[in-house]
Amino acid sequence: MAGTQQTGGYLELHPVGIIRSPYRKRGDAPRQGRLSDTESIIEILPAYVEALQDIEKNMHLIALYWFDRSDRTLLKATPPGSGIEHGVFATRSPERPNPIGFAVVDLLRREGNLLMVRGLDAFDGTPLLDLKPYYPDLDCVRD
Repeated sequence: MAGTQQTGGYLELHPVGIIRSPYRKRGDAPRQGRLSDTESIIEILPAYVEALQDIEKNMHLIALYWFDRSDRTLLKATPPGSGIEHGVFATRSPERPNPIGFAVVDLLRREGNLLMVRGLDAFDGTPLLDLKPYYPDLDCVRD
């Protein structure tokens, strides 16, 4: 069964896809995906292609992915340009106990199980955990 199951205090996640990007190592990827015009491909695994029905009706998607090359032991980080150390929960650092990446991406087009997107900061081969439509009226917080 695909999805998340709680077993003995642990969560079991199953990737639904793989991110294909030009970013191979640290320093290649932008600090935030929205800071780059680079296109990436989200490859949905065959078992989940049916879940893409009507995805093209959305201009923007929320992509959740697993920073599988991150250091999960770090609890503090210094954001770029800040010079001040903060707890990782007060930063966007990929180095954190549960390195879940989050990006709002532009959906450029779909070709079968491939989604061409703009706005990702993930390395090539990063596991995709989930996709959701981005709704400006719900997802954009106005102060």
